[in-house]
Amino acid sequence: MCLIAFAWRTAGQPLVMLANRDEFHARPTRAATFWTEEGQPELLAGKDLEAGGTWMGVTRAERFAALTNIRSPGARQGPRSRGDLVTGYLAGDQPPDVFLEQLKQQLGDYAGFNLLLGDRHQLWHFNSLEGRPVALPPGVYGLSNDSLDSHWPKLETLRDRLSKAGPDADTEQLLELLADSQRYPDELLPHTGIDPDWERALSAAFIVGDTYGTRASTVLRIAPGGRIEFREKRFGSMGTPLGESTWEFGADRPDHRA
Repeated sequence: MCLIAFAWRTAGQPLVMLANRDEFHARPTRAATFWTEEGQPELLAGKDLEAGGTWMGVTRAERFAALTNIRSPGARQGPRSRGDLVTGYLAGDQPPDVFLEQLKQQLGDYAGFNLLLGDRHQLWHFNSLEGRPVALPPGVYGLSNDSLDSHWPKLETLRDRLSKAGPDADTEQLLELLADSQRYPDELLPHTGIDPDWERALSAAFIVGDTYGTRASTVLRIAPGGRIEFREKRFGSMGTPLGESTWEFGADRPDHRA
């Protein structure tokens, strides 16, 4: 997952989260579904079939998590997959703060990451380079491959558009916010140590490329009554649509998939 904007406890809504996952198109991936085959039928998420973890998911108990990598060329790669952090939290029952306190002792096992962990009561952010779990107050936030609310143009644009969309925006409108393929001028881009051409390509919220690009756009909504909506659109090389799924479930309605 490389770009996330989320509204936490604003305008009477517990959570609205928008996210694009950017990855090499050759990396095998399973579309979002409940993890029944893995013995986790309460967990809904896509799956990285190469390393076994996920980048974003939610459970019937309203536990949710999302992950981004930290862009740091040449940094040491840990022996464990960062996607295991999301599934580890979602499959367990520890509160977010307890999970993160234990994680602080294991940071050497992972390359750099940002982790968002929440439930119906709280939402925490953890940046592995900063090493300090932070409980987030209500608000609208953006996260990419640096710090929370870093001054990256695609992050600021998506966060601001989510804020302006307000609680009445429907899911299709929110997905349109994720479909922005605009690239930004060099003077606005961060300097993360990668090739300038690559930096320009990655400056878009929705990345279009032959071998690398946005693989999935996802909207997660948790309503006040406990209803959960999880909508995923999937893409292939050069942004070719590959399909989409919508899951709706929770205390106030039976399961529904479209």
